[in-house]
Amino acid sequence: MISHPKIDRLQPGKHSPASSGGFTLLEIVIVLAITGLIIGGAITTVVLSSSERQLRDASGEIELLAKKARMAAILHQKPYAIEFHRNFVRVLPLAEASEIEQTTAQGNAIGGTAVTDDSSPSLHDEIDIDPDIELTVRHWNTTGFLAPSETSIIIWRFDPDGLSEPITVHLQLGESYAQDTYHPLTAAIADSELYAK
Repeated sequence: MISHPKIDRLQPGKHSPASSGGFTLLEIVIVLAITGLIIGGAITTVVLSSSERQLRDASGEIELLAKKARMAAILHQKPYAIEFHRNFVRVLPLAEASEIEQTTAQGNAIGGTAVTDDSSPSLHDEIDIDPDIELTVRHWNTTGFLAPSETSIIIWRFDPDGLSEPITVHLQLGESYAQDTYHPLTAAIADSELYAK
């Protein structure tokens, strides 16, 4: 006679401890911890990319204005300027720029003269700067950065021969920043540094 091992038959409503279908408390805590880490990393990435994006956008808009000012100075054959204000940056003819002395010490006119028969209108363009971004500018051959204010406007000059003053623009957003140095021949960014935190 062949003997068979004893087979336990489960009665309805009773469960074997080895075949439990639930999760233990430890497994739930581990899953929640991993989910928290993933969500925290995603939020940090979104915040970092947000400040980086804001700085890159502002930097790109200022560079575009610089190229427009350079081209306008060449096409209209008169000096143009970019004005750095606290909350905006604008391009316009140098003769119309704020806080520009219109004559030299000897009384000679500076900033170009308006051409009366000019059939093409002057370029006037403006971009807004995010109020959270602090903009400062360093002129060529200086060591410190200047911040525009309600009473102080920083001017960047573009001449009809295509040259512009080499400057550095620093944009600060919290602990993140972008710093761009512009080339005097092309009015394009020659050197750029970006730190997003």
